[in-house]
Amino acid sequence: MVDTRQLGRQPGSMRTVNRIVAVPDAFATAMASVPEGSEIELDLRLEAVMEGVLVTGTVRGQLTAECSRCLDLLSDDMEAGFQEMYRYTADEDTKVPGADEDAADKDEDYYLEGDLLDLEPVVRDAVVLALPLSPLCGPDCPGLCSECGAKLAEAGPDHGHGDNVDPRWEALRTIADDPGER
Repeated sequence: MVDTRQLGRQPGSMRTVNRIVAVPDAFATAMASVPEGSEIELDLRLEAVMEGVLVTGTVRGQLTAECSRCLDLLSDDMEAGFQEMYRYTADEDTKVPGADEDAADKDEDYYLEGDLLDLEPVVRDAVVLALPLSPLCGPDCPGLCSECGAKLAEAGPDHGHGDNVDPRWEALRTIADDPGER
């Protein structure tokens, strides 16, 4: 939660906030995550506008992942940016009679809770979208052997399992080896 009282409700006022917070629940995809309890840095710019508070920010932290080819654990820096409008809650006595908002639009909006901003859903969305879907330990990672599961980077170029050909295809191999006049 970020307190906006110092910002005020005067359109045009601006305030920057820098915080280091612990991740309450892991921000994760199938192969990468920012683990629960790890620290992330938030650089925020809060701007008061007519409708509410515009929050522009950057999230930085450490991600942990598994290489999608060789399954080695890896750790890397991650950074994600976001921008979101938090609307002021409408007082019942200031509502215009007959003004009917679309319920679907209302569900997509974020609202201030008094003078507080709940940034967790916005930060979670930004971080999860920034996580790699197929993380790699290196761009040239050869992966695992499909026969025995050995790491090909450690097995070397001579690693092999012989010429295991399905016996049903053996007749085609003889044709390929000796195309002759058949």
